[in-house]
Amino acid sequence: MSSPAPRPRLNRDRVLRAAVTLADEVGIDALSMRSLAQRIGVVPMALYKHVANKEELLDGMVDVIVGDIDLPTPGADWKAAVRERVLAARASLLRHPWAARVIESRTSASPVVLDHMEALVAAFRAGGFSVDLTHHAMHALGTRMWGFTQEVFPTPAQPADADARAAMLGRFAARYPSIVEMASTTGGCDDQFEFEFAIDLLLDGFERLHQQGWTSAERS
Repeated sequence: MSSPAPRPRLNRDRVLRAAVTLADEVGIDALSMRSLAQRIGVVPMALYKHVANKEELLDGMVDVIVGDIDLPTPGADWKAAVRERVLAARASLLRHPWAARVIESRTSASPVVLDHMEALVAAFRAGGFSVDLTHHAMHALGTRMWGFTQEVFPTPAQPADADARAAMLGRFAARYPSIVEMASTTGGCDDQFEFEFAIDLLLDGFERLHQQGWTSAERS
């Protein structure tokens, strides 16, 4: 009778990737050190040899996601390199819907996170951008460099009852006719299109400022 195959050795990478997979399945709020230990098949104390606590676990999960962002095409110019990297970050975030909230909650940047930011800054600098313009371009990108944008206000939930819903929409249209006109004409939002539209708009603007030799000193 053959003996069972040995269980893969537990290490930090295995712990973090198991945590990412579990969060994808059950959501970040349901993830705990205990549930993760059960998923891996170890006692909870075994995890603490690799991550000190839940916050360090979350830091490491962000590193996994950011570290898996695809690299731009070799030899791409600055504009293509930045666009590809940002859209690759978005693709990674779409695979892990909980990640945006965790990224926003981090209080410090790890080496993996800084590597991503370094790559974007280096792409601008390789394209001839000044340090000044690169600085402001990074601020303008904001959370888009991580593949998501912050929605200021969500769309109000509509009542399930048809009459109540019609009444609510009527009141809304009377008070906010321009919003209703826009919503009814466009037929809703395509999040991917809107994300790419904004990135392309920003990149075109950065390019124009670069060609004009813009500096922040012009504000004074």
